[in-house]
Amino acid sequence: MFVAATCLSTVLTGCGEGISRSASKVPRDLIPLFQNAAAVYGVLTAAQLAAQARVESKFNRDAVSRAGARGMMQFLPGTWEQFGVDGNADGAVDPLDPADAILSAARYDAHLAQLVQKLPGDRVSLILAAYNAGPAAVRDAGGVPDFAETRAYVANVHNWTSRFNNQL
Repeated sequence: MFVAATCLSTVLTGCGEGISRSASKVPRDLIPLFQNAAAVYGVLTAAQLAAQARVESKFNRDAVSRAGARGMMQFLPGTWEQFGVDGNADGAVDPLDPADAILSAARYDAHLAQLVQKLPGDRVSLILAAYNAGPAAVRDAGGVPDFAETRAYVANVHNWTSRFNNQL
């Protein structure tokens, strides 16, 4: 079961379209959200979280995949139900709200870090693979699974992280 769906492998509502800012830069209004989420959970950096959002949805807050993953961070309903948080204290827990989605993704990444901590390999790559393919697939493979989509996802997040490091 895939936990999150990438823009490359699914049809998203407006994936990359209708975004008023360049998807090659972190939207300014999201920078404090990525920084806060990184500080609260301390697993991935703000640049790594922003790279996840870029790969998942090109920062599209309204993205919806064929599989039903929703929002900028592409949460499936069951995963959202378990890990979604009210990031802006507005009384709603909404995967389409970036404040909720980004903090929830950092929370979920922290959970995944615990699940893959004993596996060999790069810790960040294992977390990213678990976010994309699910933690069971990563555990079963003993590392990043040999799924083309997951390997591409991990590589893309690392590449975008390099681009975003100077923005965050």
